[in-house]
Amino acid sequence: MKRTLIVGAGQACATILTEIFNAKHSPYEEDKISAEYDPVCIVDDNRRFIGREINGIRVVGMTYEIPSIVAKYKIEQIIFAIPSCEDEERKRILGICSASNVPVKIIPFIGNLIFDESRTKLVHQIRDIRIEDLLGREPIRFDNSEICSFIKGKKCMVTGGGGSIGSELVRQIAKYSPEQILIIDIYENTAYEIQQELMMEYGHDLNVETLIASVRDYDRMNAIFNEYKPDIVFHAAAHKHVPLMEKSPMEAIKNNVIGTFNVATLAQFHNVKKFVMISTDKAVNPTNAMGASKRCCEMIIQYLSQQKEGVTEFVTTRFGNVLGSHGSVIPLFKRQIEQGRAVTVTHPDIIRYFMTIPEAVSLVLEAAAIANGGEIFVLDMGKPVRIVTLAENLIRMYGKVPYVDVNIEFV
Repeated sequence: MKRTLIVGAGQACATILTEIFNAKHSPYEEDKISAEYDPVCIVDDNRRFIGREINGIRVVGMTYEIPSIVAKYKIEQIIFAIPSCEDEERKRILGICSASNVPVKIIPFIGNLIFDESRTKLVHQIRDIRIEDLLGREPIRFDNSEICSFIKGKKCMVTGGGGSIGSELVRQIAKYSPEQILIIDIYENTAYEIQQELMMEYGHDLNVETLIASVRDYDRMNAIFNEYKPDIVFHAAAHKHVPLMEKSPMEAIKNNVIGTFNVATLAQFHNVKKFVMISTDKAVNPTNAMGASKRCCEMIIQYLSQQKEGVTEFVTTRFGNVLGSHGSVIPLFKRQIEQGRAVTVTHPDIIRYFMTIPEAVSLVLEAAAIANGGEIFVLDMGKPVRIVTLAENLIRMYGKVPYVDVNIEFV
């Protein structure tokens, strides 16, 4: 049992406390998880609650006092129990919690709570804080019915289908009953992994073809279009690492520009109904070779959308920084922390907009469903996040102290 501070003196807190106390006298195995918590005190920003007791546990202060309360009461973990909290307030309180250098657990946003046969109690929904929780906004939801009618019964090709975005695209497409999913990738290992994942999940209920091919190879791509005749093409194949493309700019041109030109013109020639290109916000007034190459790709797509030949509708979606994707700062920060190295941040004042991989892919599917051709879609990602704050919070999530246990170097 760990000495636990609960943030929020509302209904969620009362329910959790009831479940914890009931679990201590329960013979059932599933209630053992509730018995891991030893509630010591509660904090809430409503001054009227200070000094009151909820199920025998006293409200001892407000959220700004959390660090001193953690020290005074020898708290070993915190539960954030305000599922209906507004985005900015949630971000502020979680920042204070993570600064207390004890593990933080969280109840999801109220719309994300699930009560089914395996999760009948609120205490079972408590989970570790994730880096997404520090972004200060709820994940954006899209119109699934529109996406479903768009995908259902269609042959969907995903280039770069083994990558972080491509593989999530494949996962989400699979939910909407496509006639076939065609995974195209030059890197066999990740293509194999997503293929096996789909086989385990769907078995023979899902028609999946995995082909190793390069978008640079016009003849090979032409043969694939000729044989499989896709209805929708999601073009996620690209070189995306900015520093690597600075060193090898012609590879960015060959893979991104020529690859996009090949796949897009072939889609038009083979009467694909819709072509969706994955771009980046680095294509806006580009300052590097990768961004410039992706802007060229956008220009190719916009040019083709203006041609009257064929039936293909062309659309582009731009991403910001995608949490957890290959090349994202988060996996890098995690490796650095786990290996005991300093976390490297470019500059103290650097800010970035972030989105999650599922958000990014939902954006692609929603944009594809509503596009008429020629548009560029961008997700509203809320307010930007300071990278150094993200690094500090991630270090605290590992139970370490920034600049003491783990240094942050500005490079």
